[in-house]
Amino acid sequence: MASHPYEGLQDFVSGLPEFVQPLIVAGLGMIPYIEGEGSAALGILAGIDPIVAAIAGAAGNILSVVIVVLLSSRVRASVRARRTVTAEGATAVDVLEPRQHAPSDDTKPTRRSKGRQRLGAWMVRFGVPGASILAPLALPTQLTAAFFVASGVNKGWVILWQVVAIVLWTGLVAAAALGVVSLLGWG
Repeated sequence: MASHPYEGLQDFVSGLPEFVQPLIVAGLGMIPYIEGEGSAALGILAGIDPIVAAIAGAAGNILSVVIVVLLSSRVRASVRARRTVTAEGATAVDVLEPRQHAPSDDTKPTRRSKGRQRLGAWMVRFGVPGASILAPLALPTQLTAAFFVASGVNKGWVILWQVVAIVLWTGLVAAAALGVVSLLGWG
């Protein structure tokens, strides 16, 4: 019988080749809502060295954010290029994608739309640095990065502040996970 709830997970992970363990943590770090902090905490609970788990989780999260920023930037540039005024006075986007009417009052806001509203307010109030650091409380970093790029923020600035936020949050959650594991004697 297991002495703690994660002993089976720890046994499974310890049976994997050592170089594969951080790759799994990094892969989990690329998944929205798990991200660097969640994957680092899972890695620590699974018995992976806390420093390795934190670095791998952050690296996976950062890689996914950089990919999102670069793709979002290309999409934004493409959309802006299509917004040339036609002879009739309509933009190419208006012709290809007619504007949607404002949502009716009977539609219930989703968790994601509430997160976007909160992020927009934080961006106005705290700028990109503050909004990046607070954003994981509202949305995954990948969505936050896409939001910033769509809003016209320079992709280098987005990447810089998303990296700062990922490292900060991953470090904080990894330290908390290590504290819990140590406190409960699961290490």
